[in-house]
Amino acid sequence: MGVKSFVEGGIASIIAGCSTHPLDLIKVRMQLQGENHSTGRGGITRPPRVGPISVGMRIIRQDGFRALYSGVSATMLRQTLYSTTRMGLYDMLKTKWTDPNTGIIPLWQKITAGLIAGGIGAAVGNPADVAMVRMQADGRVPPAERRNYKSVFDAISRMVKNEGIGSLWRGSSLTVNRAMLVTASQLASYDQMKETIINRGWMKDGLGTHVTASFGAGFVAALMTNPVDVIKTRVMNMKVVAGKAPPYTGAVDCALKTIKAEGPMALYNGFIPTISRQGPFTIVLFVTLEQVRKLLKDY
Repeated sequence: MGVKSFVEGGIASIIAGCSTHPLDLIKVRMQLQGENHSTGRGGITRPPRVGPISVGMRIIRQDGFRALYSGVSATMLRQTLYSTTRMGLYDMLKTKWTDPNTGIIPLWQKITAGLIAGGIGAAVGNPADVAMVRMQADGRVPPAERRNYKSVFDAISRMVKNEGIGSLWRGSSLTVNRAMLVTASQLASYDQMKETIINRGWMKDGLGTHVTASFGAGFVAALMTNPVDVIKTRVMNMKVVAGKAPPYTGAVDCALKTIKAEGPMALYNGFIPTISRQGPFTIVLFVTLEQVRKLLKDY
């Protein structure tokens, strides 16, 4: 049962991650908007915000349609490491804590299971996460300044060689915090919404229920995690030059500089593509998971 939970969660996560990768790439580009602002005598100069459709079209015009899948190898590795771990652990903890007599597990225990599973999964998957952010962000800078990683493994090996092994866990505290929030809000709210819909007789346990509950879970997860995601993206993507102070000394410094330069709503940069991606991702994730469970129920 334990191993099967990891396999089921891993298959569903990889399919969901690859199918929504272009939306994730657009989200990353939008989260980095305004980062390289200039401050003149008259105060802060904030560049105009560009919407997700414009960002997507710009990527296609500059680098072709395939550029929307920049970093997809890192997404696959990230889902294999991070999501497989968090989905499997969450299911194991939920099974362990479910009352054997009533078959019920309280919401607070679902949230606790999500926090634990998400934190451990993020720590395991952080190297792939850093590589994914960098590969997705590369196209926004001039060709001469790009890192031009050939694959996720090239990215990881070059980071270790040029920046030290510690660079693979850059922003890990943010990744762990975000993953704890995502897993707790996404998985716990999906289970809770699904149970509520079925128990109140609104719908039967089927595709309609799975889609409705998963979309609701995706919205909750996006709302909870977008600020942490923006800071995580910026910290992971920053270039550290030898002999110069890094752009940010840490997560708090990045948050304060972002708010000071761009206003507090900058923490919700990319929210539209976040929910646009989180909604479909969560729907594909849970609908696929339910189907995979049916296929593997006899194993």
